[in-house]
Amino acid sequence: MQTANLDTTDLDVVIFGGAGDLSLRKLLPALYMAHVHDKLSAETRIIAVGRQTWSREEYCQFVNTHSPAFIDEQALDSADWQAFLKRLHYVSVDVTRSADYQALQSLCKQARLRVFYLATAPNLFSQICTELHACGLVDAQARVVLEKPLGTDLHTARHINLEVARHFNEQQIYRIDHYLGKETVQNLMVLRFGNAIFEPLWRAPYIKSVQITVAESVGVGSRAGFYDSAGAMRDMVQNHLLQLMCIVAMEPPISLDADDVRDEKLKVLRSLKPMSLADIKRDTVRGQYTAGASGGQAVAAYLEEAQVPADSRTETFVALRAYINNARWAQVPFFLRTGKRMQQRQSEIIIEFAEQAFSVFGDSAASQPNRMIISLQPQESIQLGMMVKEPGSGMRMQPVRLGLDLQQSSDKRRAEAYERLLMDVIKGRLTHFMRRDELEAAWKWVDPILQGWSELDDKPKPYPAGSWGPAASSALMARDGLTWFEES
Repeated sequence: MQTANLDTTDLDVVIFGGAGDLSLRKLLPALYMAHVHDKLSAETRIIAVGRQTWSREEYCQFVNTHSPAFIDEQALDSADWQAFLKRLHYVSVDVTRSADYQALQSLCKQARLRVFYLATAPNLFSQICTELHACGLVDAQARVVLEKPLGTDLHTARHINLEVARHFNEQQIYRIDHYLGKETVQNLMVLRFGNAIFEPLWRAPYIKSVQITVAESVGVGSRAGFYDSAGAMRDMVQNHLLQLMCIVAMEPPISLDADDVRDEKLKVLRSLKPMSLADIKRDTVRGQYTAGASGGQAVAAYLEEAQVPADSRTETFVALRAYINNARWAQVPFFLRTGKRMQQRQSEIIIEFAEQAFSVFGDSAASQPNRMIISLQPQESIQLGMMVKEPGSGMRMQPVRLGLDLQQSSDKRRAEAYERLLMDVIKGRLTHFMRRDELEAAWKWVDPILQGWSELDDKPKPYPAGSWGPAASSALMARDGLTWFEES
């Protein structure tokens, strides 16, 4: 392992849902990487809480069977992995039974910094926090991480916030959105506020439109039971896409202090133009994938997935046009799009700049608008599309891209999102976590759209798996004389 200065604080990371999919695929691999790179103190313990009546040895064997597949092969060292497994403990708890918490209390009774990660259904958050408080495990140092989704609407989100706030103050609550832990997303702050050349142009009328796409090539898979009660709007737009939009659109904060940054994001959410029923009908598109092909393989329709009702109207795709009612973004459309079973896995932000007011090359000259392409996944890069002279006589133009490959821009290791965010929790850094008023402002804008779809009896438009979504999504852009980036 590498040598580093360790935080000597005794730490317990307590994961409720410690045998669940999120823990096996994301949380434990992230903690292993922190362990390998000496980011955890020698006394740090990882305590998994689950309903299975396992011994510690049985839990370690379970983790040993399932988690290594989700760790970079180059980082998976046998000696390091065995040392990591020694950090693991397991407590069998039915979180709805008060008596079961005694075993957890006994294990955690000594004075330590405690991080409680609630990787469970949100309807259990209140009871877990109540029981932790009742058995004396919540003190001034304790921190709680709340995994999304935080509610299904504004009412349920407020209820969860109120219940958790009975036992933890706001500075102890970490509402996690793993997109905010991505290196490229955090780099947006530096791109915008660390480079003087962009700030004068980062506004209307110099920017014509903004596209934010989070496309997934996978279907709902094992999450079908949860997903059908949520849909793409609740699962992706309300959190990931709105948070990305906030970072693109926010004003410069007065500092990088957590509340200064989150104050500016909140202003964006509060400035979103509310949608009327007519706006919803015109400016939103819902879709649901049908049978098709993905990765060269035939795949089933959403309605054929296990645990999905045959008459489900849950959307697996959303595209919408939004406006931010402030001076910086007046009349600039923001197009947000997300979907399952799309043509490829891709997350990107496209900043399209306005055309020249007058072209010295004449109306017939072939030209493309200047665009900044910020790729978040699978590649991490920033490209700037420009026009240059085509070689040869005459003044014909051709488009080129100036590119920065962020993965190759430094030889330092790039931590994955969950590792970075878990370390932020341990160090008490709240900047990349949603504040309560941010969450509620997002729901306040999303709720009327969900209600409008219900009032309009809006049935999701079908799109073949492996495509870029319903044709209506392209029509949404075409009304403004625009196209989605991959269609241009």
